[in-house]
Amino acid sequence: MEDRRAGVGVEGSRAGHEAEAPFPLEVLRQQFPEEILETCLSQGDAVAAVRRESLLKILEFLKSDARFHFDMLADITAVDYMGRTPRFDVVYHLISLPLKHRLRIKVPVEEDDAVVPSATPLWNSANWLEREVWDMFGIRFSGHPDLKRILMYEGFQGHPLRKDYPIRRRQPQIGPKN
Repeated sequence: MEDRRAGVGVEGSRAGHEAEAPFPLEVLRQQFPEEILETCLSQGDAVAAVRRESLLKILEFLKSDARFHFDMLADITAVDYMGRTPRFDVVYHLISLPLKHRLRIKVPVEEDDAVVPSATPLWNSANWLEREVWDMFGIRFSGHPDLKRILMYEGFQGHPLRKDYPIRRRQPQIGPKN
């Protein structure tokens, strides 16, 4: 089947790139056999689920290893699987600009211990991305330099992208602070 993602500019599969760099999932499974929970190809994109405790070690490896050179953190988001244990996945979207590869790293997170180590020491762009995930989902990032709301105002109660957020909830009114 033809890939119709025109204009993306980054290859999601290893087709045509095997000589340039080893496919990341194979190497991740070999390099971190106990830390990788599962790997798959989803819609042509490589995806690896990793243990929370190993997240920074794996991200640093992917960024610094010359075989991969995942030099760009494009996004961090979360997915709320209400009713599943663990409830959340924190998802990192990595891009290797020189090699034109993409990789998604997923970290399963329990609802009652929704804390993930901050990736700000590796990528400055993680700062605002992690603040957005905190604001919308209530997942904390340990070691973050300034974890506070970024989209909602400080008096906002709750985290609106959680599936159990009451849609008709009335928020406190905001106004000038005098």
